[in-house]
Amino acid sequence: MSTNFTRGLELPYLYHELVSDRIQTLHREAEEQRLISRIRRVRQAERGVRRANERLSRALSREV
Repeated sequence: MSTNFTRGLELPYLYHELVSDRIQTLHREAEEQRLISRIRRVRQAERGVRRANERLSRALSREV
């Protein structure tokens, strides 16, 4: 009888641990996605800067 009582107490604890672990995993995944998004924006901005520099170089070479 005490085994069933102990087992009954363990199940809510294990469920709580699983839920807590899943929440932590979701937070970690969300942070990874935010980082990926920032990296993509930086790379896109870098491409824009390169294109602008190329246009400027072409325009300046025509002026000289």
